[in-house]
Formats: sequence, C-alpha cells, structure tokens
Amino acid sequence: MSNFAKLVSLSRRHLLIAGSALVVAGAVTFAGVNPALSADDPRNGGDIVFLIDSLGGTWIPNNSAISSFQGHIWGHVTDKLVYVDADGKVSPWLAERWEQNAEATEFTLHLKKGVTFSDGTPLDAAAVVANLDIWYAGRKNEGINPIALFPKTYDRAEVIDAQTVKVTFKKPTLGFIPTLGYHGSILISPKTLAQPATQQADLGKTSGSGPYVVESWKEGDHVTLVKRKDYNWGPPAVGHTGPAYLDRITYKIVSEPSLRVSAVQSAQADVAYNASPQELKSLKDEGFTIATPRYLGFVNGWAINTKLEPYNDLKVRQALQAAINRQEIIDTVYTPDWKLATSFIQSNVPGATDQSALLAYDPAKAEKLLDEAGWVKGADGVRAKNGKPLTLTLYSNPYLATAKAIDELIAQQLGKIGWKVDIRTYDVVTFTDRVKYGGPTVPAYEVTRSFIDAGTIASILTNANNGENWFNLDDSDKTLNDLRDKIAGAASTDVRNPLLNELQKYVLEQGYFIPRTQIVQRIYVQSPTLKGEVYNGVAYASYYTAFKSK
Repeated sequence: MSNFAKLVSLSRRHLLIAGSALVVAGAVTFAGVNPALSADDPRNGGDIVFLIDSLGGTWIPNNSAISSFQGHIWGHVTDKLVYVDADGKVSPWLAERWEQNAEATEFTLHLKKGVTFSDGTPLDAAAVVANLDIWYAGRKNEGINPIALFPKTYDRAEVIDAQTVKVTFKKPTLGFIPTLGYHGSILISPKTLAQPATQQADLGKTSGSGPYVVESWKEGDHVTLVKRKDYNWGPPAVGHTGPAYLDRITYKIVSEPSLRVSAVQSAQADVAYNASPQELKSLKDEGFTIATPRYLGFVNGWAINTKLEPYNDLKVRQALQAAINRQEIIDTVYTPDWKLATSFIQSNVPGATDQSALLAYDPAKAEKLLDEAGWVKGADGVRAKNGKPLTLTLYSNPYLATAKAIDELIAQQLGKIGWKVDIRTYDVVTFTDRVKYGGPTVPAYEVTRSFIDAGTIASILTNANNGENWFNLDDSDKTLNDLRDKIAGAASTDVRNPLLNELQKYVLEQGYFIPRTQIVQRIYVQSPTLKGEVYNGVAYASYYTAFKSK
C-alpha cells in the first residue's frame, strides 16, 4: 500500500488497527457537548490525528526523551515537576513549591498530593528520588543513558516525608529548578524504571502520570493515546488542571512532507508536522493555523571540531564565521517567522546577549584571513595549502526539515570564498550513530539543541563533569574552562549573567560555534477546527488543553 493510500484511510474518529491497515470508522462525534458553548469554548470529546515524519529509534525513557520526535508523545503521557513556558518562566506543577539555600547546593521540593502513575503507583517522594537518580546516572551497563542536561553536580536526593524531597549538589547548581522542566525530565513510574532496558523499550508498558495513556503503538507506524479520565493535576500555568478535553490523539508516521500537509488540507488529519517554510504563507491564507514556536536553547549552527585540520587554525574558523551570509539564509530558505542569530543561544533564553557584530557577513574579511593563513585560491576558485584543498564536509541534520537547503546555500556562499563543500545526508538512525554530537572525523556538527537554563551549557561545551566536549578542546582552553567553572559556581543570576555574556562573546570570537539562524525546529500546520493547544519552552505542542470546535 502506498503512503498516500495509507493516509487516505486515516479516520477522523478512530484509528482501528487490523494488521497494518487503517480502517475508516465514521465521522467525529463529541461526547457531552453543551449546545450553549461558543465555538471557541473548550468542549469534551473528539479525536485528532497528528502526522509526523518519524518517531525515533527507541522508547527507553532516558534514551528517547531528548528526541525531537518522541518528545511529542512523552509530553502527553508523562508530567514534570515544574512547568516552563515559551519565555523561560518557571512555575509549579507537580512540585507545588520549593526552597533553596543561599549557595544553591540544597533544594527542597514539596509535591502535590494525590498524583498517581497510570499503573496505580503513587507519585510521591520515593518515586521522585528514583527518577532523579536515573536521570543523573542512568544504568549504563544496560544501555540506559543519563539525561544529557541533568546537572552533573548532583550528589543525592532524600525522602523527607511522602510529599517532600531534599536534593543536594556537590557544587552550586542554579539551573536545577528550571532543568526540571526540560523535556528529558519526565517522571516515570518506579515499576517501569525497575524494568530492564528491553522491557522499558516497550512503550505500551511504560507508565507515566500524564493526561493520556498509550492505547496502541506499532514501531515505524503510529502511536495512539487515549485520555486518562481521572487526571486532575495539570500545570496551573496553562489554565486547566482536570482531564484533557480530547478523547484520543494518534501520531501517525508519514514520511513525505507534502502528503502530511495535503492530508490536513483535505481534512483527513488535524496536524502536519515539519512542513516546508515556503508553504506557510499560502496555508495561512487558506485559513489553516500555523505555529512556528522558537524553543529555548542553542541557535541552529555548527560546533567546530578544533582537532581537525584546517579547523585547528583560529584564522580559518574566523574566516568561516565571516563568510556566511545569514540574512540570505532567512530570505531564501525561510520566512519572516525566522530571526537572525545574535549569539550561539536563542535570544529568548534568559541570559542571552546580542553579539551580532561578531556575526556580520564580511566576505572581504574572510578572504583576508584565509590569505593570512596561507590558503591560496587556485584557477578553479578553490583554495589550497601544501597541495591540499580547503574542504568542509556538511552532514545535513534529518531532525530539521530545511537543513539540506541551508547547507546547499551555504555551500554556494563558501564556494565564492574558496571552500570546496561536500554535503552528505543520512536518515535519523544513521545520523545519530555516525554524526550526532560530532566525532573524530566530523569537522562541523550541526546543532539544533534545546535546553532550559543557560547555566547548563558551559559544561556541555567542554569535557568537565562528563560534558559533551563539543569543540574537541578537552581542557586545553584555559579561558573557556575558567568561564565554565565560574558560571557553574554562580549562586545568583546577577553573578552569572555577566559571565554568560563573556562566554558568548569568547566562543564566537574563537570560531568554536558558527551560528546560522535562530531555530524554529518545530513547524505545525493545523486544522482551524482544532483550538486551545499550548507550546512550552522547548516548542512542543501540548494538546492537553486542546479541543475540537464546531
């Protein structure tokens, strides 16, 4: 059966699985609709179909939680201790309140009463401790990874009483509370966490405390969620705490972007994910809801491997920084919804500062720097040094729909300066295995990474505390290490923010990170009859508050 035939068979009310076939089951009906409600008032009932290009490679919670695809599912079947909105504001959720000491090394969390996981286990202090422990350490011998951005300074968590947890860190950890709202910090039942990795990989056996539970799933095909009727602990910040309004959400994999969009246009589906930016204006003119939320995190750009020639040369990295026309990327590939990068972190992140002057397009400067570094332009326009051409291999990011188009445009820009650019494309699984987080042969790793608190990023950039060592510097850059340590040790934002400003300036001056654009990684095209969704700090759409209008 073709992708299009499968798509046509999507039901507006049910997704009935019979082998691999999808069977139409009739029109949408709404349970308990009050005729007095206006079209824009929340109402109970109805199902939606969300078309997505992938659902990632594993459902082990720790390993899959950072996937830009699987986060959609986790956001509906699990909860978090705090809620972080699109502006980075932190508010209570399952942690109703908290205190911290003056040094930001001890935090006390006070939990909401009456919360349960879908397997009946109470979400109490013991459950929170079990989650904190596995977020920090994982179980590496089983292939269960730590959560990447969970603070490496974690020491221990203790049960004070059934609703109170005390968390202790080895050093000041100002970003702990915001990081509890990161999309990797999902609360899972201790019964699930105790299972071996092979069983944790079965999404149908994973118990969260969220407003939906898994009704059915098939790897490479779909995940269907059904409303949990006893749910009563949603985040107050979204204006609703009781059960979800929608009865069912089906995430269906359709690999071709145009088919996803056409299904929403023909009312066969409700949401299409990762549409082409060039289609958005016409779709909006047709009356469809378009959302391009920016997440809190890094801009889209490259982390440069400083151990690979010629990118171990500061002048070559600085030439690369100056050779990219970022405005042309927005004008050619994107729309006005996208913004110019002003640093290597998004401008909506608390602590971000404007470093635009370091990112100005200056081809003459780039040419001069390469001349000074000994790279001579040949008759074919390609620069060479000691008989070797100036090359750059780019690996287009499959998580980002526009990645290849940007790479092709930048290849043209760099070609005018004297680079020979090779572009390679892989699917999600292969990209993750061979390219993600860089590697010894990857000169420029493309980043589209979210985070909640800017204080976590310094240790990512180096190998401190098992950091990710993005630039392959190890501990060789004393200035970067000093900034990293001071940021990590800051006990207040007043102390930390000037240090973050220094870090941003230094990383860009050194050409360690090459920004391209601020990132809108998640693009949503939605039926006008679906209303009330909310986008959080990492730009995931939550349909917990959504409903179908008349």
